[in-house]
Amino acid sequence: MGLTIGKLKGMTPELEVKFKACGLDTAEKLFEAVLTSNGREELATAMGVQKNVILELANRADLARIKGIAGVYGDLLEEAGVDSVKELKGRTAENLHTKLLEVNTAKNLTPKPPTLKNVQTWISLAKRRRKFLQY
Repeated sequence: MGLTIGKLKGMTPELEVKFKACGLDTAEKLFEAVLTSNGREELATAMGVQKNVILELANRADLARIKGIAGVYGDLLEEAGVDSVKELKGRTAENLHTKLLEVNTAKNLTPKPPTLKNVQTWISLAKRRRKFLQY
């Protein structure tokens, strides 16, 4: 089934109701619906929300497609400047891991930061994805 949309950072109860009314109850379904700028525009109009709200949640749904990235690790990646799978796949594991540790030290987001192996796995999984958000 996948991650429910209610678990995405930035999702409010009001937005969750609107997404579900559009048939979007998982991060994967949300991602599929907002692949293109036109898709995001149509959904924003249908829901009566701003397009940037849809884009932020689209980016989080995108990262949530990678096993092991959800919640705090998604926040950590976002704080390190990685907000999409396309961006993640182009990173060097060692450099990204170092940046994640620096961000976590500064912002104390998690008591258990990802290991280098975690980051290597995420990048490997990102490289296997064939669909990416279009801007």
